[in-house]
Amino acid sequence: MDTPNVLEFQDVQELKLEMEGSISNGAVETARDTFVKVRVDSIEDEAWDLLRESMVYYCGSPIGTIAAKDPTSSNVLNYDQVFIRDFIPSGIAFLLKGEYDIVRNFILHTLQLQSWEKTMDCHSPGQGLMPASFKVRTVPLDGDDSATEEVLDPDFGEAAIGRVAPVDSGLWWIILLRAYGKCSGDLSVQERIDVQTGIKMILRLCIADGFDMFPTLLVTDGSCMIDRRMGIHGHPLEIQALFYSALLCAREMLAPEDGSADLIRALNNRLVALSFHIREYYWIDMKKLNEIYRYKTEEYSYDAVNKFNIYPDQISPWLVEWMPNKGGYLIGNLQPAHMDFRFFSLGNLWSIISSLATMDQSHAILDLVEAKWGDLVADMPLKICYPALEGQEWQIITGSDPKNTPWSYHNAGSWPTLLWQVSHGILMNLLLVNIFVYCQY
Repeated sequence: MDTPNVLEFQDVQELKLEMEGSISNGAVETARDTFVKVRVDSIEDEAWDLLRESMVYYCGSPIGTIAAKDPTSSNVLNYDQVFIRDFIPSGIAFLLKGEYDIVRNFILHTLQLQSWEKTMDCHSPGQGLMPASFKVRTVPLDGDDSATEEVLDPDFGEAAIGRVAPVDSGLWWIILLRAYGKCSGDLSVQERIDVQTGIKMILRLCIADGFDMFPTLLVTDGSCMIDRRMGIHGHPLEIQALFYSALLCAREMLAPEDGSADLIRALNNRLVALSFHIREYYWIDMKKLNEIYRYKTEEYSYDAVNKFNIYPDQISPWLVEWMPNKGGYLIGNLQPAHMDFRFFSLGNLWSIISSLATMDQSHAILDLVEAKWGDLVADMPLKICYPALEGQEWQIITGSDPKNTPWSYHNAGSWPTLLWQVSHGILMNLLLVNIFVYCQY
């Protein structure tokens, strides 16, 4: 490799020979530890070099990282833009390294874009919508053709493939804002009037009264990380887990003032209803499967057991064979007469991280991941969902999308970027166990 900080192959070989030659006085273990440490450090250095190469600057200051950088591809589409959801793992990495400026700039500049006018075919979405992405463009300065200036060009979905508004962008923005304050200790950003206003606009957009009877957010297909048609329209788990986490973060950051009292009250009520709904109705394990098999249908009463009129025949044969005796997970979606039994990684992992799942459910989700490691993780981690849509089901649900063929991209493709959330989920689970044990004494 050409990266200066990466350990060259020759150096690795020499170190291995040195390790093999040092047999006496326990030198083998010392040399092996040294080899592993140098190799890990070199990989981390290379990763940081690549991340820094992807940084985007606006008026001389870092403002984010592009979604993807592939020098061999001539068709970049919108991958050269800064996506809010894609910057989250980069932003957290910068925070953990103590490089706070890029995250602060990202938060404040995307906030400015929130108030921009966004229209498609003479229709505008509700106030508070955050952009899916933005690009830094250089344009001629008005009145002076010889001079240029940099401007931010946001995309709220009006230029995106499928023209779908990004519901998750505002939720991720709130989560990152709290992470910035926690890591940097700089609470002045979240206390700013414009930032407080931005938080409130996102919350009002999300908890506005509508026709839905459920506390979950009703969204269209493609409005989150899975941004193409994959049959997740309705109440997808990923959005609900992010929604719950964003509500918790917002409650902690909102300034206590008279003008926020009604909003905070609505926020608290939504948290209670949302957590109950997900924990009670989205959970599936072998015990729940047996209950569904015995469901009565067409129940008209206030105390119906089968509240959503789920037909037992809807249970797919793959699920019965795949579900381990120990473990369970939160299903991908729930609507009247429909349960999406696919395992969606991000939604389940973020349910652990945010404590949307109970402690027992968190244990069970990780037990299932361990039991089905070969299906979900394998050699190229991590499947975004499982199983893949195939055959006629793929044709009908995805619209024969050539990009989402079975076991690729959003259709059960492998996404290494999800690994940090696996690690976070495991650490969160261990922390909860330690707290529980401590409280017993």
